[in-house]
Amino acid sequence: MALKHEPVAQRDSVQHALRVLETVARRGVGVTDTELGSETGLSPARLAPLLRMLRREGYVEQLADGAYVAGETLAGLGSTRGRHDALTAGLQRTLDRLCETVGAAVYLSRYVDGEIRITQVAQSATTPAVNEWVDFRSSAHASAIGKSLLGQLDLNGRRDHLSRHKMARLTSRTITNERVLLSRLDSHPATVPVLDLQEYAVGTVCAAVPITAGSSVGCLALSLPLEHAHRLHHAADTLNRGAAPVLLSLAI
Repeated sequence: MALKHEPVAQRDSVQHALRVLETVARRGVGVTDTELGSETGLSPARLAPLLRMLRREGYVEQLADGAYVAGETLAGLGSTRGRHDALTAGLQRTLDRLCETVGAAVYLSRYVDGEIRITQVAQSATTPAVNEWVDFRSSAHASAIGKSLLGQLDLNGRRDHLSRHKMARLTSRTITNERVLLSRLDSHPATVPVLDLQEYAVGTVCAAVPITAGSSVGCLALSLPLEHAHRLHHAADTLNRGAAPVLLSLAI
């Protein structure tokens, strides 16, 4: 399986964050933002938002004198077990925060061994997750999650998936023609969220943004009841802007 594209902005943001973390971990005793800028080559304008994000996610902590040291999340990556638990817990905190920010249920999904997997979900009493009335693994052609993941594969990868999962009509809006679906996936801009306007379930609209890290294919998605459809585009843009810490966790 080959990837069709890897969003440049996401890739650069993660690479910059990794350079900062490597420097913090290597120095151990604390490093100032000036020293971080000198060692990583990042400008103050680029470094400042990265440090805010890394502090928020627990990767670094700032001491009273202003120096940065490894935070709880970064420290927890030392062992295999600790690494898994720390990353999972950190991802859930990020998803919970995004759920509250966008006012919608938020999903993290991966494409693993030719199948769609919803790995983590953030929801609340007022923002419940969509009812999975048809298995997401067999409804990639209809869901925002599925279309986002398929959109990151090359043509052979897409055709392989669709050959194993029949494109059933789930609602009157569902695309069931493979040629039409492939054409839409191919023409969809990489930086624009993928939408599902009642294609998977009547009364529900969804949006998904890619979080591609190297050979890892994933996406962040949200769902809203139809009466909140007017918020979908703004919520999707907010979700896209909040994707960097999720992508960083997947890249570490």
